[in-house]
Amino acid sequence: MNSIPPITKNLLIINVLCFFATLAFASHGIDLEELFGLHFFLASGFRPWQLFTYMFMHASWQHIFFNMFAVWMFGRIIEQTMGQKRFLFYYLTCGLGAGLMQELAQTVEFWYYGFANFEQVNMGGAIVPMAEYLNRWNTVGASGAVYGILLAFGVTYPNERMFIFPIPVPIKAKYFVIGYAVIELLSALSQKGDGVAHMAHLGGMLVGLLLLMYWRKGGGGGSHGGYTHYGRGNSWDNFRNWFSSLFKKKEPHIDVTYGGRYGQEAAYRQQKKEQEEELNHILDKVKKHGYDGLTPEEKKRLFDISRK
Repeated sequence: MNSIPPITKNLLIINVLCFFATLAFASHGIDLEELFGLHFFLASGFRPWQLFTYMFMHASWQHIFFNMFAVWMFGRIIEQTMGQKRFLFYYLTCGLGAGLMQELAQTVEFWYYGFANFEQVNMGGAIVPMAEYLNRWNTVGASGAVYGILLAFGVTYPNERMFIFPIPVPIKAKYFVIGYAVIELLSALSQKGDGVAHMAHLGGMLVGLLLLMYWRKGGGGGSHGGYTHYGRGNSWDNFRNWFSSLFKKKEPHIDVTYGGRYGQEAAYRQQKKEQEEELNHILDKVKKHGYDGLTPEEKKRLFDISRK
């Protein structure tokens, strides 16, 4: 753990401790997810602090493992790039944005299906009061903040190649992030009731993108940790310039170092070329002004070159 930067390390520790605390309290009949998970804002169980606390709650071993693995794998890199304070702010802001996006999605669902007009809901034969049903809309997990970290990695290191199981070949980080965003969007539109907060994931990525665009533009104290701005244009221009730069083909830069016999021959050819240029310059001056028009240094140089 010593090689993990402090904010990433503390986030890992806090999330793991909260998970074990959830298990421990559950054995005594106390549901921490009910208290700290993010409820729908029209539900009786909603509390404002849940917009922050929900991202430290996890529903299962698999849930916390994959989220914390992503925090460890990508968070430490982004923290070293951004700096500790900015990374912590970025992580929490992405988590907050993900929570707000989830609330917005649930609000749309609530009004679209007309839940305000019903007092009960039929859940597979079981009649549940509407108040109880709404309290079941409870979101937990750091996935929104994690997706923000993935977005930051793809923006910062777009051409970094990654091995993603089960894809047999490495893919660039920019394609990985774009692909993940498309999958989440399609899942949010098609997979209703799968128990995954797809809109929260997209919300974390969207807020992360907006925040990175703001920093690149020079907001929040100018450039920092490699996040330089593109200029003082509007937000759309900055986004377009950033997105275009991801796919712009860079010209290869080749450093050539000569050595051995080949290096000696190259140096000799360069020396001869310089002498010929110098000689032509002196002869042009003789042609225009005569031999007496040369300076003593030029006369000596002409004599030395002629002897070689």
